Amino acid sequence: MSLLDKFQPYADVRDELARATVAPVATPIDRVLSATRGEIAGREVLLAGTNNYLGLTFDPGVIAAARDALESQGTGTTGSRMANGSYADHRALEHELITAFGARAAIVFSTGYQANLGTISALAGSGDHLLIDADCHASIYDGCRLSAADTLRFRHNDAASLDRRLARLGAEAARTLVVVEGLYSMLGDRTPLADIVEVTRRHGAWLLVDEAHSFGVYGERGLGVAEHDGLLEQVDFVVGTFSKSLAGIGGFCVSRHEALDVARMASRPYVFTASPSPSAIAATRAALARVLDGAALRAQLWRNAERLYAGLDALGYRLGAPEPGPVAALIMRDRASATELWQQLLDAGIYTNLMLPPATPGGESLLRISVSAAHQDGDIDAILAAFPAHADARRSAAS
Repeated sequence: MSLLDKFQPYADVRDELARATVAPVATPIDRVLSATRGEIAGREVLLAGTNNYLGLTFDPGVIAAARDALESQGTGTTGSRMANGSYADHRALEHELITAFGARAAIVFSTGYQANLGTISALAGSGDHLLIDADCHASIYDGCRLSAADTLRFRHNDAASLDRRLARLGAEAARTLVVVEGLYSMLGDRTPLADIVEVTRRHGAWLLVDEAHSFGVYGERGLGVAEHDGLLEQVDFVVGTFSKSLAGIGGFCVSRHEALDVARMASRPYVFTASPSPSAIAATRAALARVLDGAALRAQLWRNAERLYAGLDALGYRLGAPEPGPVAALIMRDRASATELWQQLLDAGIYTNLMLPPATPGGESLLRISVSAAHQDGDIDAILAAFPAHADARRSAAS
């Protein structure tokens, strides 16, 4: 056996997918024309798979803030926050996040992936326990691997399963961090947060909610599912990303516990990674202001989400979530049918996300659509019109 032989199954999948006219995984988008339009293989397409939930990637104020920072502070920091990479704007963004959440501490990370990696591995160490929802994102799993804590899973969105796990831990629950997501990015389903909070609090455990895909979307000010459900003060740690509603790159953790500020010194991904560039931070600060004052954007996003969900349901597709949301995931029969539908949509000028095992929960093959506040009524109509007619047969086959 060679060191590299383990990559052969990945190469086989890559070669199979490469036979398509356009690669359905890691699809090259040749040009981005706007928040909703791009060019793929020389054709203009409607972008319906970007996680650009509030459409802020082309917001004039966000672009201007990034440009000003680029010209005044240069292209990068060339160092970590623990060395030379802690600029005034990094600290200002942390303060703005603290104010927005009514928190007592905040840490800004260089990516959303790193926010989970750095937070989880710092909070839970040897002798501690991590209890995570089975459908959690890869960054959460990798944060658990980096941690020296014992890691257990509970059934997806099942508070009773979490209850049983914590009961078995007994007094050790006080040294346990429970991790869930506000909105699960693959299927687009929401966590039953009130039930999770009740169980976690009753056992004396700690709770972290990853609001990566729910930040900007849920809640009066867009702070996520915890705000939407009136439970923000019951959550110990909130993790989020700048790469969805905030239209940039980076991540954060906020907490009502001041000790989080000290935890950054124990977070290896934070300590040993160069800090975000000045332009990324400036753009995020401008986007954050738009999110907090973004009721109109959220209203438009939800109109789009509800119309899309109702249309897909009427066409007979099997959807991954029981209610509308910014992510609409179609559960397909197998990889071949998912790939075929993805190609049909692209041929009709609609770009979506093809999600295949092992990156998907339960080994499902998915066709994933994410809507944006920047989409207009005609865009949603165009997406729905692009779906093939006999969807009932597809749903029966997938069931």
